[in-house]
Amino acid sequence: MQVVSPWRRAWQLGAVCFSLLWLAVGAFAAERVLGAPGAVPAAVAAATLELLPVAQVDGTGIFLHHLVTANPAATTPVIIPQIRIAAAPALSQTLTYSRAQVAEWLTRNAPELAASAWSGASQVRITRRLRALDETEIKQHLTDALQREYVKDRGELELRFVRPWTPVNIPDDPFTLRILDLPTSGVSASFIVRFELRTTQESVASWQLFLQAKIMKDVLVARSQLKRGTKLRDADLAQERRDVLTLREPLGAIATEDDTLELAEFVAAGQPLGARSVRVRPVVLRGSVAEAIIQDGALSVSIKVEVLEDGIPGQTIRIRNLQTKREFHGKVRNEQTILVSL
Repeated sequence: MQVVSPWRRAWQLGAVCFSLLWLAVGAFAAERVLGAPGAVPAAVAAATLELLPVAQVDGTGIFLHHLVTANPAATTPVIIPQIRIAAAPALSQTLTYSRAQVAEWLTRNAPELAASAWSGASQVRITRRLRALDETEIKQHLTDALQREYVKDRGELELRFVRPWTPVNIPDDPFTLRILDLPTSGVSASFIVRFELRTTQESVASWQLFLQAKIMKDVLVARSQLKRGTKLRDADLAQERRDVLTLREPLGAIATEDDTLELAEFVAAGQPLGARSVRVRPVVLRGSVAEAIIQDGALSVSIKVEVLEDGIPGQTIRIRNLQTKREFHGKVRNEQTILVSL
């Protein structure tokens, strides 16, 4: 067994302590230069603002938060306010701001955000934010505009594009559709419309389309043959949804229980009632005899006359004097009386 002298053991222990001290000093120096493990270099930490390489904006303008973001590694975090820098570029234009231009703008308009050190891109490229406009959306906007401005309460408008719509890119902004041109006949079964899309700041584009349309509405339809003179409340009718554009003179809203209404013409089974199909039931009929009161100032004469055409109260009809056979006109007062003014 080898015996180690005390002096040699002391020297070995001193050498170990010196090595450990040297390693500690080296680690401390590396931390001061490079930072602690996982730390951000000082040059990067000093940069509080980071310039983005690209930015997309809407029509409201270019704002600071579109171009610059706060550096998450900054020693002093900042909040980027929504400050408007400039107007948005046009749809087909691109704007480019360098880092120096943005820093200069901050110095003039927001000095509290001016940074001595930056990170990120050297310049930012700015374009408009776009989105696709498909056939479903443009058809809905067209339908709403035509319904509101032209069809109104005539029924529910349905549109079909004759040619498929190719999706187009438009600004990602709220827009309105404005009808520019429509045939004088208005909305018909086939027609051409020209329209424009506008945002609050600009006109996007205009198009011309060939459309096919239907105006659907619930109408009265005869379920069986109906004779002229049948009271409307007794007629065999049903409500069906039809395209009123295919009807010559569609019948408007009407009270089927009105006892004063009757059919003015023969109506075949399955045929919708038109405006001419219904009339107020006459109180005097053609060929009947009524009393005509002829008034001339304070003078009043009553004679018997032959009614030459059906009439309702307030309607002027032709009548004939039974004795002289002379024809003249009078206004129907009621079932028995016709007023004649000289």
